[in-house]
Amino acid sequence: MQHAIFAGLVVDETDQMVAVTYLGGNPHYVVDDAGFLRHIPASKVDRQVLGAMQGTVLQNKEAVVAGMLQYLGKDDLFTKAAIETAITQMDANLEQLVAVGMPDETRQWLGLMGFKVVINVHGEVVTLNMPGGMIEDM
Repeated sequence: MQHAIFAGLVVDETDQMVAVTYLGGNPHYVVDDAGFLRHIPASKVDRQVLGAMQGTVLQNKEAVVAGMLQYLGKDDLFTKAAIETAITQMDANLEQLVAVGMPDETRQWLGLMGFKVVINVHGEVVTLNMPGGMIEDM
């Protein structure tokens, strides 16, 4: 069964929290469009967000690697290679995230850090608020 990766972090353009429901075992974000409830496949929204996040990481690969090394308190060649490999193989890790879902604690932490996904009634990500920056008009 798939999961809505960003459940609890997605709002509509009026800043109303978007509910999650399962239809046929597949998660959907439910957007209230003037009383009409639009069911948008969660994978459509989640993949847009993951793609934007992946793009940001890849654009800032050197800074991300340096930050991870500092966070881990290590600065050796093997750790650096492992982090770079993880970034390079991010697509495979993202597919696993879609299948397994994100732990509730991680979603709560992201919310506390200001992470928020704004979607329109068609399921298009309009704004992505991430710690350290915002991506608009995706």
